[in-house]
Amino acid sequence: MRQLTCSVENWSLKRPFHITGYTFSEVAVLHASICEGDQMGQGEATGIYYLQETGSSLLAQAQSVSGAIADGASRDDLLRLLPAGGARNALDAALWDLEAKQAGKRVWEMLGIPIQPVVTVNTVGIGSPADMATVAKSLDTDHIKVKLNDDMPLERLRAVRAARPDAVIVVDVNAGWTFAQLQALAPRFRDLGVAMIEQPLPRGADSELEGYKAPLPLCADESCLDTTEFEQAAKRYQMINIKLDKTGGLTEALRLAAMARDRGIDLMVGNMVGTSLGMAPGFVIAQQCRFVDLDGALLLRRDRDHPMSYTGGVVMPPPVELWG
Repeated sequence: MRQLTCSVENWSLKRPFHITGYTFSEVAVLHASICEGDQMGQGEATGIYYLQETGSSLLAQAQSVSGAIADGASRDDLLRLLPAGGARNALDAALWDLEAKQAGKRVWEMLGIPIQPVVTVNTVGIGSPADMATVAKSLDTDHIKVKLNDDMPLERLRAVRAARPDAVIVVDVNAGWTFAQLQALAPRFRDLGVAMIEQPLPRGADSELEGYKAPLPLCADESCLDTTEFEQAAKRYQMINIKLDKTGGLTEALRLAAMARDRGIDLMVGNMVGTSLGMAPGFVIAQQCRFVDLDGALLLRRDRDHPMSYTGGVVMPPPVELWG
């Protein structure tokens, strides 16, 4: 019989992290472990802040299916038992980890996916143009994600670009613009060498993107949570940001990636900030992605034992002691 153990952990960030409408100084994550015999699988999730998920709500959801887990519920069973979100993500990750240990294989070997290191963006949060330039200059990677809102977006971007003329830059607006602002700013961002704009308009208020010929790719984040929202997103965006907290785990994320690939939609993998354990399953999806954003653990004051390796923006596969 399997045994599920869950707890909420709080992890402090190195410095406050500012995005459109929110500031984070710590993250509460759900840690889940599933034991069967002498094997244990573990997973982690942060949840979706803009859907009002919290550590306590994730814990309650996960505990609600402890009986089903004990009775041997599979990852496919979880798709019926829990809605997409952080709780299902943590349990899905723990089951993948457990299955890999029982099989004596890595998760990507079970899936038949060739694995290689990936290059992650490092994120520059919203601040003064000078502060953002300083942060960008300090990063040891040439792939940078710049968080922006509707306050001085061009000035902030210019400061980062001046500090890092060598960098591949993507911009994340976190739904902070209007369509008129996007139309005005997109050509100027293209001229500054921006490779992609992520979630320029609010979720549920982006219908004007249908038929819009953007001068650079637009990526859906909040506007595409899982496979049920793919068809609409595919009409409005050229790229999908897959986050396992949104899809409710790697199992659903793989299905979303397959749908996007079949339609010629580019992929990005993202994160909701967390330890290396929260980043590790995303590394599997990252093998299929044009852009990778798995730097969440780098924002924390400390990480778990056996963390993932980040050097010069290059992310290595998660150690077997950590996950998968």
